[in-house]
Amino acid sequence: MNYNLIKDILTLIESFEKINKNQSYQNSIDGFCQWIIDDMGPSDSSNLDWANKKNGRSVESVISTMLVHMGKYAKSYSKSAIHDSAFSTQDEFIYLITLKTFGVMTKTELIRHNKQDKPTGIQIINRLIKCGWVVQKDSNKDKRSKILEITQDGIEVLDQKMDDIRKASKIVTADLTEKEKLDLARILLKMDRFHQKVFNKNLSNEQLLHEAYEDYTIARNLN
Repeated sequence: MNYNLIKDILTLIESFEKINKNQSYQNSIDGFCQWIIDDMGPSDSSNLDWANKKNGRSVESVISTMLVHMGKYAKSYSKSAIHDSAFSTQDEFIYLITLKTFGVMTKTELIRHNKQDKPTGIQIINRLIKCGWVVQKDSNKDKRSKILEITQDGIEVLDQKMDDIRKASKIVTADLTEKEKLDLARILLKMDRFHQKVFNKNLSNEQLLHEAYEDYTIARNLN
């Protein structure tokens, strides 16, 4: 009897049980086999097709369009999650989640963390303060600076909708397997690191495209 093979199979089963805690796969031999196929199967994108590919449409165009579509889908689910709540927009609960998760920060830090322009960010913050969900106070580190902090009312109104907000987040990942989710998260985090460096330069609209494309060209040459 090949005991090494049995040990390898048991190790695979253990890995399957760990990664399948949220029941992405059936707890059966069929689910186990499907996980092995997804996890170890070859990644062949040579047959991948998309609209207008034959006419020269690039993969970059497809990715950019799909990201826009995903943003719209996510926004529609978020709007549904808060339709019967005190929230006016998804940005309001996103700002509250940011403060609850990362703690106090300045207006500028909060706005930049959520990748928004200053006028829009200030409007959101002013509403949060008006609703009593966020309070503005002096910083202990710098008395000249003001910081924002989520209030108990803000925590409570957020907690009331967190279950629906989590459902909206899960729906966005559609029917991806756990491995596909992790692969996608890894890729998106890599993309985010690139764009965050560009974002941190505070470039004008006139400069942005040119500077970002230069960074893109350099990054591509390094890969």
